[in-house]
Amino acid sequence: MTARNPLSPSRTAASGTATALHIDWTACAAHGLCAELLPELLQLDEWGYPRALGYGSDIPVGPGELGAARVAVNLCPRQALALRATAATPTTR
Repeated sequence: MTARNPLSPSRTAASGTATALHIDWTACAAHGLCAELLPELLQLDEWGYPRALGYGSDIPVGPGELGAARVAVNLCPRQALALRATAATPTTR
């Protein structure tokens, strides 16, 4: 199994884009590891699936959360997570 190559911090900073954590709901099997690694971004619902209130499948990731998000993407047993570049927009956390 090869590790995915998430976005590098220099690319996101230089291009004026933000990063979002994408959850592929068709691949997710509710292991819950992502919520353990990213408690500031994700909570588990009553069935064990990750959720972020106020967001759908793409959750904004701040610079301080990017390292933990990369770890979660690489360790997801079902490869249901990915980091994606998005248009930079202000977030209210």
